[in-house]
Amino acid sequence: MLILFIAYLGGVLTILSPCILPVLPFVFARADRPFRSHGLPMLVGMALAFAVVATLAAVGGGWIVTLNEYGRYAAMALLALFGATLLFPRVAERLSRPLVALGLRMSRTSDEPQASVFSPLWLGVGTGLLWAPCAGPILGLILTGAALNGASVGTSLLLLAYATGACTSLAVALLSGGRLLSALKRTLPTGDGVRRLAGAAVLAGVGAIALGLDTGWLARLSLGTTSALEQALVDTLRKDAPQAQRADAGFVRVADTRPAPVPARELRVEGRLPSLAGATEWINSAPLTPEALRGKVVLVDFWTYSCINCLRTLPYVRAWADKYKDAGLVVLGVHAPEFAFEKNPANVRKAVKDLGIGFPVALDNDFSIWRGFDNQAWPAFYFVDAQGRIRHHQFGENRYDKAEQVIQQLLAEAGQARVADGLVAPQGQGTQAAPGAEPAQSGETYLGHARAHGFASPGGIARDRAKAYEPVVSSLRTNQWSLGGDWTVEGERAVLNQAHGRIAYRFKARDLHLVLGPMADGRPVRFTVRVDGQPPLADHGADTDAQGHGVVDAQKLYQLVRQSAGSGRERLFEIEFVDPGAQAYAFTFG
Repeated sequence: MLILFIAYLGGVLTILSPCILPVLPFVFARADRPFRSHGLPMLVGMALAFAVVATLAAVGGGWIVTLNEYGRYAAMALLALFGATLLFPRVAERLSRPLVALGLRMSRTSDEPQASVFSPLWLGVGTGLLWAPCAGPILGLILTGAALNGASVGTSLLLLAYATGACTSLAVALLSGGRLLSALKRTLPTGDGVRRLAGAAVLAGVGAIALGLDTGWLARLSLGTTSALEQALVDTLRKDAPQAQRADAGFVRVADTRPAPVPARELRVEGRLPSLAGATEWINSAPLTPEALRGKVVLVDFWTYSCINCLRTLPYVRAWADKYKDAGLVVLGVHAPEFAFEKNPANVRKAVKDLGIGFPVALDNDFSIWRGFDNQAWPAFYFVDAQGRIRHHQFGENRYDKAEQVIQQLLAEAGQARVADGLVAPQGQGTQAAPGAEPAQSGETYLGHARAHGFASPGGIARDRAKAYEPVVSSLRTNQWSLGGDWTVEGERAVLNQAHGRIAYRFKARDLHLVLGPMADGRPVRFTVRVDGQPPLADHGADTDAQGHGVVDAQKLYQLVRQSAGSGRERLFEIEFVDPGAQAYAFTFG
């Protein structure tokens, strides 16, 4: 309810925005008519039309998100058009001319003596179409969340609340006559200046994105053209929005801890176990439902098999599943993919087998279960009691003792008198080994242009086309990387076109991992790793030998460096692929 109220307030404040001005003539044209028979139907039509159009925009935004690079181009074109309308009033006038003409025709129709209540209603629909492009920060937040998480009834209700708020302020304007319009006209010169400045900023941003400058500082900038009061409401809305809508830059991997959860004895009800019907496939089990799980304590684990943080939790999850299965615990893995290859059921089945996972795994390729939980991170644990209620959740690695204590308490609450005490202490190997004692100073780094940062090769990234990259090694700074050889950098990966291509990265962490794939037809790719120009020897990872040799034979995460002497110093990592066709996705560290 609080979110709906804040969206409503954001709509109320829309009347202070310059982009509401084209709508006002149609609104004030009704000022001399009875409010119940003319003004109110028009405002209802306006709110309904706006909510429908904005919902369709949210659905379209979701399509754009899934279209990757083509969606990027479409979004840039729309941004450029939006900036031009702000900067050049004549452009805005020409674009809105058909809608204004439609509004005028509807206005004349509603003036006819025989016009019914439906005439002002249709006038409101036309006015809503004209108003729909007027988006403040709160509306932008709602649409962004819908694009990332899927349009839903909740999204439509938020949009309707926003539109209702705007219509409330316009209703007050109608009832107060022309005095408010006169006051607004006095603010027009200032509003027009703000509008032009915003348009110039938007066009500059589009140019920066087109030049590839959005991988660093530009991504941290934001633009708002309405009042500070509305922005304060945005901040409040972000705090109270569902977790899945707060991942502004996509989904998040949580590497370490957050503040310690409440003690097990203070567990509270956080909601009910959502539907699992959105799973696209099940591994190790027939499809499960909340009803079938009633009477069991359930641990829901959101993971994806190329995520190093998820892999390091698996020894504990497997140990809990084995230790408490006879006491009534069901561990349910929800595999929510990050990369396209993780949507392939055959890849996931192979990973489940290789990782020794025997508990049920639901493939959540469409993120339906993810959204049902309002989840926001990998890895994530949700603890469900025997009555089907979510009693606790925690994100990220570590705090395994707290998690196991919650399991023990929920089993005891379910009537299990003999719950094994003590805590498990598994020792993971390879990519499943615990992270180093010192926190990594290097963070996850994507090699696809959609999320790349820290790239140092001359000329920058050539998006979606082959390019011979000049290697940069000695001049790399910490957390910078470069390519050498002929590569095609796509949205989520870099693909090697010719043999002997290289990647270099200057890092500071104990472990270095790289998500890699073989040739497109599945043939393996040989590689050699060097650390500070030398074979890694004792610092080699689980997927390389002491001389740095290894083979990419599957799409997964490879551990290439694991230092035996800690992670306090900076190192230069280099990998050379002997064969063409290597696919490189992302570096992760530990």
